Amino acid sequence: MAMLPFIGYNAGDYVNHWLEIGKQADESKLPKIYQVNWFRRDDEDGSFLWPGFGDNARVLKWIVERLDGSAEAVETPVGLVPRPEDIDTTGLEMADDDVVKALKVDVEDWRKELPMIEEWFAKIGDRLPAQLHAELDGLKERLA
Repeated sequence: MAMLPFIGYNAGDYVNHWLEIGKQADESKLPKIYQVNWFRRDDEDGSFLWPGFGDNARVLKWIVERLDGSAEAVETPVGLVPRPEDIDTTGLEMADDDVVKALKVDVEDWRKELPMIEEWFAKIGDRLPAQLHAELDGLKERLA
């Protein structure tokens, strides 16, 4: 959570505030949340899998297409992920295999993240909303 130093009060209270705001809102109007990792590296040669900043709009295009219902996704233990054919690679010198690698959800890698998430939660302490613990428990189950 790179934002932690910029939160002006207890991070658990901050997160809880936004969860409470969400409960009061029309669910159809709440923002959708997407996560990306532009810095994944190829296991074989260590090169970055995604070509770079100038091509991030290709993923944003998929997000907009998801929002308007015209793009598909694959369900994974960590959420919905684009199908490789749904990322517009027109004019991009990127092998199809690299697109597949960039979109791959590696369950073992995610399992390695769990102790770090728990450590972050422990820093917030007993004011961390129960919903976050429940989300983490669900993630653990999906990764089992």
